[in-house]
Amino acid sequence: MRDFIKGEILAIDKPYGMTSFGALAHIRFLLSQKLGQKVKVGHAGTLDPLATGVLILCTGRCTKQIETLQSHTKEYTATLQLGATTASYDREHEVDTTYPVEHITRELILDVLKQFEGDIQQVPPTYSACKVDGTRSYQLRRNGEDVELKPKAIHIDKVELTDYDDEKKTMAIRVVCGKGTYIRALARDIGRALNSGAYLTSLRRTRVGDISESDCIAFNHFGEWLDSEIPNEVSAAALQRPAEAKPQITPKADNRPVA
Repeated sequence: MRDFIKGEILAIDKPYGMTSFGALAHIRFLLSQKLGQKVKVGHAGTLDPLATGVLILCTGRCTKQIETLQSHTKEYTATLQLGATTASYDREHEVDTTYPVEHITRELILDVLKQFEGDIQQVPPTYSACKVDGTRSYQLRRNGEDVELKPKAIHIDKVELTDYDDEKKTMAIRVVCGKGTYIRALARDIGRALNSGAYLTSLRRTRVGDISESDCIAFNHFGEWLDSEIPNEVSAAALQRPAEAKPQITPKADNRPVA
């Protein structure tokens, strides 16, 4: 039986429109309610509210592994609208500027994507959690302040074009990258490299390290999954065991597919 008090690592499929902290808070509530005591929970890397996919959660002593988990390679799928930009480089904001797209072709896109592979410099989006003198950048932007962030060194293993619609000027990509990569910023920079503009219309994290989307627990069914892991008749008894008698940590995500 899993021991969430002592420590577990699991992954949920974060739904669209929810912050990573909001998803974490809901899972923590369900765990604490089930076990009758507050459970320590942390996440290993945020996802934007408009993004979905793999969100790794650590409980108990496994929260000490968060920094290591954050350094693991990540994989994303994303769709981009070419010829326009928004303030956040995704659909959170309305289109603010449009650009020419007549010159864009599949061949041009394939050529441009090559320059984003390897070790590159990337300026994070100003609508991000980066701190400026102790304040989150997105908070400053929402307060109407101008923000200028410095470039950061990142590594992108692969940017693959998986679909392109020349009539609608939309494209889909698969990205394999390291820690600190902003896919929204990548969309922005791809648009600029095409002498146009671009913003994300969808984003999904499909893998973190060895944990993929098929290993995730469906967020809306976490309660049922938890009941199957810790039946009601044993949950209370489990709390009465001394710490040394509890089973060893099994830092593995559940292998059942997303419902």
